[in-house]
Amino acid sequence: MKIVLATHNKGKMEEMSAILSHLPVQILTLDSFPEIGDIPEPGETLKENAFIKAETVHKLTGLAALADDTGLEVDALDGAPGVYSARYAGEKATFDDNCMKMLKELDGIPMGERTARFRTIISFVKSEEKLWTEGVVEGVILDRKQGDGGFGYDPIFYYPNLKKTFAELKKGEKNNISHRGKALRKFSQILEKRIKSNS
Repeated sequence: MKIVLATHNKGKMEEMSAILSHLPVQILTLDSFPEIGDIPEPGETLKENAFIKAETVHKLTGLAALADDTGLEVDALDGAPGVYSARYAGEKATFDDNCMKMLKELDGIPMGERTARFRTIISFVKSEEKLWTEGVVEGVILDRKQGDGGFGYDPIFYYPNLKKTFAELKKGEKNNISHRGKALRKFSQILEKRIKSNS
């Protein structure tokens, strides 16, 4: 089976490919389909956006499509930025722009009140079949950036269990505990069972 990852984000592609690498599937990315540009995400929930992306790519390629939508939910900001995480500092915001806006919004808020979580919805679309899984990881937003790995909000998202930000974790470490890792492993278990039962 060929599965197209419905993302242009290199970091996401690497994470998703690594976690699905043990399955007997061929992973393609949108790099193989340059005619597919950025897909609008008008949904009001992560699940809606994930399915909009997967359904669009499935329709345009005719292949099974896997998409994710991820949001950072900060308790002190009433769950924001959530579904708007990628464009928190504006439509063309960089990862750094978003991190800096977050640090500004939380300026003066004590560490004990900076709890947050990453939430990922993975969606899969193949002809009439639609599946989705969810992964969540709890952490704290620091008052400055730490580490130079990862992407997005990783430099300011501190994971207390390992006493590191996501940007300080090795790729394997992050995949083991991350929101996207959890959602992808749930999905890969479902897909593995399907493949075995059909073989």
